[in-house]
Amino acid sequence: MPIQVQYLGTGRRKSAVARVFLRPGSGRISVNGQTPEQYFPTESLKVRIRQPLLASETDGKFDALVTVKGGGKAGQADAVRLGIARALQSFNAELRPLLKKGGYLTRDPRKHERKKYGKPGARKRFQYSKR
Repeated sequence: MPIQVQYLGTGRRKSAVARVFLRPGSGRISVNGQTPEQYFPTESLKVRIRQPLLASETDGKFDALVTVKGGGKAGQADAVRLGIARALQSFNAELRPLLKKGGYLTRDPRKHERKKYGKPGARKRFQYSKR
């Protein structure tokens, strides 16, 4: 059996982590054993995961095998996008300026803020009572 070439990329967003394996192929994407149409509920999330492939004009040249855990669907979609962009960069370093310009290699640092003691939430305060 011939050794198959594959490129690994890890993407994170909020509490979602995606492992992306890019293999030369016909453009099929598998997310946790399902198609993106089955896994992601909205059209915008399906489009979001293909953005790095479209920007680098490699859509249809790679099959992507994706495993994603944690977070919600939107965070998972952004994690997959970052993972695909990083895998494309490991395939061809010359794609880096193109992916960087589109913002696909930047990890979004925003996370859930913890609840503070004495407060009902992270920033919310209890209702003020004058009397």
